[in-house]
Amino acid sequence: MFKIVTIPGDGIGPEVVSSAVQVINALEKKYDLEVSIEEHLFGGASYDVHSEMLTEETLEACKNCDAVLLGAVGGPKWENLPHEKKPEAALLKIRKELGLFANFRPAKVYDALVNASSLKPDILSGTDFMVIRELTGGIYFGQPRGYDENKGWNTMVYEKYEVERIARLAFETAMKREKRLVCIDKANVLECSQFWRNIVHEVHKDFPDVELTDMYVDNAAMQVVRDPKQFDVIVTKNLFGDILSDISGMITGSLGMLPSASIGKNHALYEPIHGSAPDIAGQNKANPIATIASVAMMFEHSFSMQHVADDIYKAIEKTLESGMRTADIANSDDNIASTTEITDAITAKLEVS
Repeated sequence: MFKIVTIPGDGIGPEVVSSAVQVINALEKKYDLEVSIEEHLFGGASYDVHSEMLTEETLEACKNCDAVLLGAVGGPKWENLPHEKKPEAALLKIRKELGLFANFRPAKVYDALVNASSLKPDILSGTDFMVIRELTGGIYFGQPRGYDENKGWNTMVYEKYEVERIARLAFETAMKREKRLVCIDKANVLECSQFWRNIVHEVHKDFPDVELTDMYVDNAAMQVVRDPKQFDVIVTKNLFGDILSDISGMITGSLGMLPSASIGKNHALYEPIHGSAPDIAGQNKANPIATIASVAMMFEHSFSMQHVADDIYKAIEKTLESGMRTADIANSDDNIASTTEITDAITAKLEVS
């Protein structure tokens, strides 16, 4: 039996997680799987009930399951809370508590959506790379940190073991793909980045078949939109990965298309990379594809069922090829489909594939 904890969260989170659960239920029947799904509160939804974003009950449930599926957290309603009580702080905490040190964010352009981006189709066509972001270190977690009326300060710090484990995972991923890895840093001005680069090169000695390239983060941001096909696997630190993965997302046409996997030694959490989109929450307009694709990553990484993951990706591709579009990926002359219509179409294609 696979035990999954779902955390719908805030905004459009409940809608897209509901779509993902519908897909999981279809897979359960098709492949004769036994899946247990347990729902828990997190983020603003949890704060409104328990006056805290992440309860011990939710955290314990996440520690005692096979995989966690998260929708989205946050929104204007909770923006004025103290920093340590905001949804984003709870997100950092759950990553740290579960030891989720690696974030996988694929940037793949579906042929049917080659015209959905602001970039030219000939630049985008064939784009398929993976951003691997270190998730539990760097400036988001470094101490000391704080601010007063005269200044604010944060600390960017990495220990050797943190860089080694993410680098090793990145090289292993590259070995399964085209054996090309780009290490992105800012070693020309940041000592922490020079340290990062040195350790990545040390680990490279164990993977001589992988071509390793170094690139400064400012140049990388430009290259992602200039020539995205040049990349296969990218590895970078927490802050830079946060920015670059969203840039990578937009070249595919919408953040609503992109899944992610946050992986540690013993736990894994899957989520779409879009936010809670409170402006369309409850309107059946959200794009569920990123969350459904996150389920595909769950079956690939947590359950070691690549054939099921491939089945989900094919169903998504066939749905897009049929012309169905939510508003975020539609052209002006497209018929707009709702969240439930897209979900139903993907589920139907899963059942007949």
